[in-house]
This record gives sequence, structure tokens and C-alpha cells, in this order.
Amino acid sequence: MSKTAEKPSESGGGKNKKGLIMIILIATIAIGAGAGGTWYAMKMMGGDESDPPKPKEKPTTFVDLDIFTVNLQPEVNNQYLQVGLTIKTRETSVVAEIKKQMPEIRNRILMLLSSKKAEEISGVAGKQQLSQQIVDEIRQSLSKTELQEEVLEALFTSFVIQ
Repeated sequence: MSKTAEKPSESGGGKNKKGLIMIILIATIAIGAGAGGTWYAMKMMGGDESDPPKPKEKPTTFVDLDIFTVNLQPEVNNQYLQVGLTIKTRETSVVAEIKKQMPEIRNRILMLLSSKKAEEISGVAGKQQLSQQIVDEIRQSLSKTELQEEVLEALFTSFVIQ
């Protein structure tokens, strides 16, 4: 009888060990899944510590320029261009610098506009190119490179060729 009494306890002990191993295995998987899910959620929200924090983007502002009226380069007959401009910039010291350099900026823009023919600037592509050229002229008027980068784009508020 003693042999039979030992056998059930051995088999019962084996079941307990297998059950304990299964519980530990399931707990390990659950903890790993929880940690992986947390890591993924933090990564998606940008909370990953390995990524450097993104600098806060500076707000933009607009600087209105007076209306420009220039004679265009003659093609068939004399034509003129009347254009209203607004400059989009970062809200930094570039705004004060633009106002300080306004006579030079206006001169550069007037010279640029008067060098154009009506056919060059009448289409969308021509207007986009002219807008970029105006930005370039404004940037050349600013002495500091960091201020030049703060000038974002030139926006047309009116555009008439006659």
C-alpha cells in the first residue's frame, strides 16, 4: 500500500509543478505584452526618450507692403503691373528688420517687377516664380542669415496687368 500511496502524490506533485510553470509562463507573456504595448503607445505619442524633443515652432505673422505699380518691359504695347504684396514671416525680430530695411526692399522689388514682361508673369507658374524671386530679394536685404531664414513667402493680395 505504501507504493500506491506514493504514486498519487508524485503524480499530483507533477501536476502542481506543471500548473505552476504554466502560470509563470502566462504571467511572463502578459507582462511582456503589457510592456510592449506601453512602448508602442509611447512611441506613437512621441514620448520615446531616444528622440530629441522637437523645438517649438515659432508662430507666423504677416507684413503688408504697399501696392507696387510699375511699367512692364514692352512687348506689343506698353503695359503696367499693379500688385499688392504681403510677406509671411516668423514672428521674430525679422519683422522689425524688414520695416527698418523697407526702402531697400521696396527698391529691390520695384526693380525686379519692372524687369518682367507680361507674358512671363501672367500664368500661375510665372506668378509662383515671381513670388520666390521677391522672397530672395527680401532675404538679400537682410544682413543676418538667421533673419533671412525667417522670411517664408511672398503672397499676392492683388495682381493686375493692364
